[in-house]
Amino acid sequence: MKLVIVESPTKARTITHFLGKDFKILSSFGHVRDLPKNKIGVDVKKNYQPSYSIPRKASKALKAIKDAITSGKQKTEKVILATDEDREGEAIAFHLKWIIQRYAPKMIFERIAFHEITRQAIQRAIKKPRKINLDLFNAQQARRVLDRLVGYNLSPLLWKKIRYGLSAGRVQSVALRLVVEREREREKFKSQEYWTIGAELCQEGFTPPKNQTEEEKKEDFNVFTAEVKKENGKSLKKIAIQDKKRAEKIKEELGKNEFQVSQISKKESRRHPSPPYKTSTLQRDAANKLGFSAKQTMSTAQRLYEGVKLDGKSSGLITYMRTDSLNISPLALKKAQEVINKNFGKEYCLESPRHFANKDKGAQEAHEAIRPTLPQKTPESVKQFLDSGQFRLYSLIWKRFIASQMQEAIFDKADATINCGKYELKAQGSLVKFDGFLKAYGANFKIQESRLPDLKEKEKLNLVKILTDQHFTQPPARYTDAALIKALEDAGVGRPSTYAPTLSTIEARGYTEKDEAKQYVPQEIGFLVNDLIVENFPNIVDLKFTAKMENDLDDVAEGKKEWTKIIDVFFKPFAMTIKDKSESIKKYAKKTSKKCPKCGKPLIEKFGRFGKFYACSGFPDCKYTEDPNKKSDEVLKKKIGNVKCEKCGAPMEIKHGKWGPFLGCSKYPECKGIQRIENSSGVKCPLCKKGEIVEKKSRRGTFWACNNYPECKNAMNGKPTGEKCPQCQSLIIEDPVSGKQKCSNKDCSYKK
Repeated sequence: MKLVIVESPTKARTITHFLGKDFKILSSFGHVRDLPKNKIGVDVKKNYQPSYSIPRKASKALKAIKDAITSGKQKTEKVILATDEDREGEAIAFHLKWIIQRYAPKMIFERIAFHEITRQAIQRAIKKPRKINLDLFNAQQARRVLDRLVGYNLSPLLWKKIRYGLSAGRVQSVALRLVVEREREREKFKSQEYWTIGAELCQEGFTPPKNQTEEEKKEDFNVFTAEVKKENGKSLKKIAIQDKKRAEKIKEELGKNEFQVSQISKKESRRHPSPPYKTSTLQRDAANKLGFSAKQTMSTAQRLYEGVKLDGKSSGLITYMRTDSLNISPLALKKAQEVINKNFGKEYCLESPRHFANKDKGAQEAHEAIRPTLPQKTPESVKQFLDSGQFRLYSLIWKRFIASQMQEAIFDKADATINCGKYELKAQGSLVKFDGFLKAYGANFKIQESRLPDLKEKEKLNLVKILTDQHFTQPPARYTDAALIKALEDAGVGRPSTYAPTLSTIEARGYTEKDEAKQYVPQEIGFLVNDLIVENFPNIVDLKFTAKMENDLDDVAEGKKEWTKIIDVFFKPFAMTIKDKSESIKKYAKKTSKKCPKCGKPLIEKFGRFGKFYACSGFPDCKYTEDPNKKSDEVLKKKIGNVKCEKCGAPMEIKHGKWGPFLGCSKYPECKGIQRIENSSGVKCPLCKKGEIVEKKSRRGTFWACNNYPECKNAMNGKPTGEKCPQCQSLIIEDPVSGKQKCSNKDCSYKK
């Protein structure tokens, strides 16, 4: 019997279908050895040697593996380590071998790797086993040790100086710094007024229809728009026209002069498809197009990779999702052309495959980009077997891959330069001549087209309308998942496996929260932690320094550097700084004008588990504390009235937790009854007619839903106004991003 060990039970179930009776497949359920939780686990005096332990959660899986080897009915001929082909997978394989050798020293081990979980890939890998890649393992070990040394030395300092439970890390602290600095840019930003001036024009002899809608105007190419770009031959910058007075003057001058075409240029342009996805671009696109968090993207992709039941049999639908490679296998390229020919026609096929260059340093050339394992399985053909999230993500991956191997899109472009007195205007037109790869994205992919009439040089034009639009410059946008991942990637910080956990960590620690637009908003504790680290440990959050560390780890993976030397160069000065700063950094305690009602000494502001509180400066002699939310709690108490505990009948008190105020039983800890405090919109639920629409909070932010849940699951992403949509009779809500009113029905386009 040959024992195959993978890290996931789903992966094990899928592989079982591809191997014969001589193979037994078991799962390790993730890592089987790790640094201990209750101590640092790294001996800095002995060349940074790690002290590994077996997590309790791994004991059951390891017992099953041991039983299969030592007491199974069939003798185990060899152990095949089939974990993922990345640093984490290599580490799991290394530790599995180390554990098994303790009780089976003569066991034969083979390491196999594959980028997709299909029958052909698994059988091909079985025929070509390799040894464990110690360079890859050492790169993982170096990252783990490095992060442990930073975390276990810096986090206790944060506990001591700010509050218990905080953490710091090489990549998470850089991500937090980016978020905090962007917020400070926004705070300093001063909005500036500016105007754009344009003109709706048409050829002489044409009379524009009256009362045209904006959509009708777009379709009627006889009327087109030109924008003022130059004055007296000099280009006007974006914010050159800064007040209404000047805008009105330009408008008046345009109205007095005639419009004449001075130049026409026509050309054909080509648009090339984007490369297939790698980890970072998949996370960014899933955030922008599907609204997925990085964590949600990776967990959904993991399920697609490990196997989905199709007609009773599990099969992996995509290749490995943690990759920075853009390579595609020759077989997949061939299959792609067959699919393109069948679904779109021969004219969309390439004569030879399109290849994309890997720009990332350390990109694994042997790996593949993220693609469908079987391109012939279109999203619609597997839709019935997938949940909504899986289908949407698979569609994204399939379309991007297929499009990457299709012909370019061709556009006919026309530019017209129009003179009017001392002003020069520009009008542009663009029409699709051949849709090419855009065909793969289907009808939902909107192509912005605009058409110019057949203009001729020196032709005079009629003025339909002068357009003056007021604008205000906007502050730099807060980071979304997509934008933050791009910023980290552009800076060379982090790698495919680190983006999702990094973003989850800064939110889980309470350093940031997401607003209604899913943008990262730094919290007060986040500002404090960031400022302490930036001021005292600049290397930890320095982009170039952190990027160099990532490059050093890549060099370890390629066998170019020794992992312990990299850590030594970093840790010795870091340890000296920790020792020095632990004495010099003052504990956070902000003075207030308040006096302690017990002893009269000043109250100071401190941080606790659930945020700020006031404490007596006479501690430990006086242990008085005060909740800064006391006044707002009194107002809230009057609003909600006297509420009894549903469990014991005792009065409920306002308490504060991670998600804000809530009601807790006054007899706590004897009774642990809790209730939500719901902010009502005062609008009856139109779906069930029983409940009210109230404000709710979740990890993704604030939303509004029926308080008759779970009987009624009506929910919306904005506060209802009480008015009904004139088009579909759904509730009108306030858009949480723009503040404008719109229909709560996603399929309705009504805006007020």
